[in-house]
Amino acid sequence: MNRNRLNSAEISNLHRANLQKNLQRRIETARARGDENLLKLLEAEAQYLR
Repeated sequence: MNRNRLNSAEISNLHRANLQKNLQRRIETARARGDENLLKLLEAEAQYLR
């Protein structure tokens, strides 16, 4: 088997890490803009991902 390929667990972990990283960036942007409504939605999404 090709050693450069990721198994499904590694792909799942990488995907989850990317989702969390992108969500954190979106939360920081919403905070910087003072968008409380968006911030609440993003925080709810963060709870869902945990």
